[in-house]
Amino acid sequence: MCFSTEEFGDVKLVETYYRLDHNYVYAEPENEYNRYFNNGFAHNRSWIITEENPNILTNALWGIIPHYKFHIEPQEYYKDTIKYGSGLNAKSEKLFNSANYKGFKKCIVPLKGFFEPHTARNNFKIPFYFKRKDDSPLSLAGIYTTISDGTVTFSILTKSATPLFQKIHNKKNRRPVILQEMDIEVWLDPNLKEAEIINVIEDDLPDEELETWPISKDIYRGNLGQRPDITSPVSYAELEIVY
Repeated sequence: MCFSTEEFGDVKLVETYYRLDHNYVYAEPENEYNRYFNNGFAHNRSWIITEENPNILTNALWGIIPHYKFHIEPQEYYKDTIKYGSGLNAKSEKLFNSANYKGFKKCIVPLKGFFEPHTARNNFKIPFYFKRKDDSPLSLAGIYTTISDGTVTFSILTKSATPLFQKIHNKKNRRPVILQEMDIEVWLDPNLKEAEIINVIEDDLPDEELETWPISKDIYRGNLGQRPDITSPVSYAELEIVY
């Protein structure tokens, strides 16, 4: 699964990497889009790139709201569905047969990194941080909807765990779908066929291009996780795997 992320404090870096147009005043978005630890269950607004407006960043709520709930207040929907993950993630295997994703549109969620829990002996939880080895943005594949009041809501697609994630995220055995550079424009093509979408998902970024390490459990302690060094490596005697 992918329920927590690290976002870019400098939106200009995101615009430059994806060759996007600039269409807003920087001050306010920079303050909003600067979370060292973004807890998905807080349902913050984040920046995404949509297939309908692929040349700009779109402000969106993390937690997709399905078409049959378009008139519900978002926080009410998230509260009612919290035991199902509140729309933070979407299983890619159900993309074409779940009513929750009917009429979905595709997006990219640009991130600096993300966090996943490792379960050690005696159910001891150890948070791990993931990033690209070359420090490039992570292009997570997502889907989105636009509800009745015009708010865009999105979800991060997940798939079965690859070997690295089987080792780290060893309880749920899932991983986010991370696009390769060659598939960024492909993913945003509104005319992409089902077989092509599945192919992009299956052929996403290989484990070898990622690096990961254990970090402080402060990310589980509210605002204690909101600091620049939250992604610094931490050693745990309970950790028994090589990563």
